Amino acid sequence: MINSIILAGKSEKKLNGKYTKALVSINGKPMISYVIKALKESGVVDKIVVIGDRDEINKAGLEDVEFIIQDRGSIIDNVIAGVDYFKEDSMILISTCDIPLLTGEAVYDFVKKSLESKADVCYPIIEKSICLEKYPEAVRTYAKLKDGYFTGGNLILINPKVLDRCIIKAKQMIEYRKNPVKMSKVLGFTFLLKLVVGRLTIESAEKRVSKILRLKPKAIITSYPEIGNDVDKPEDLNMAEKYLS
Repeated sequence: MINSIILAGKSEKKLNGKYTKALVSINGKPMISYVIKALKESGVVDKIVVIGDRDEINKAGLEDVEFIIQDRGSIIDNVIAGVDYFKEDSMILISTCDIPLLTGEAVYDFVKKSLESKADVCYPIIEKSICLEKYPEAVRTYAKLKDGYFTGGNLILINPKVLDRCIIKAKQMIEYRKNPVKMSKVLGFTFLLKLVVGRLTIESAEKRVSKILRLKPKAIITSYPEIGNDVDKPEDLNMAEKYLS
């Protein structure tokens, strides 16, 4: 069994009149409650901690939550606060609050494959055809790799002991995201070029991340598109209500 944190900080834009997406209602229930249910039903998650507006989330009366950590204002700071709560664990599952279609089966599959990989950081990726087959109306952004077209998921399994190395580079990539020159200094020009022209392989991406961060990463190819169906826009919300009704 592993412990999990759910990132539920406030968004920059409102969704259904709320900045706290976690509490947006889907068929009469707060969005985050579906994520919590999936984590518990997976059979591999023990304790759950939520990072968000403590007063607002407390009013929602969520079940199966051990503790609520006050929102630190940024995703990275919230990750640090959440991981620090379980810093003695060997691995921690991080989830966003806005993937209400998530299922226990999907969580179990991702965690099982991740632990079997013996990697320090595991991230799910989903092949485009699988996403379109199950959720044809879902609008996703896909990266063209030599292995195919993939989109990323909203779960991460991480060894808390390597977090410091990840955070430094993550802050740099967020800061340089609109500056290709500076970004190339972080990731390497050849790496970025291969990504742009669709010649990058999953294996080469893993090797580059390993070299930069001095850890073992693993892209977990999953057949559960629910992991990647985050709710950002009204049309995403409509889709979630349709499949959860």
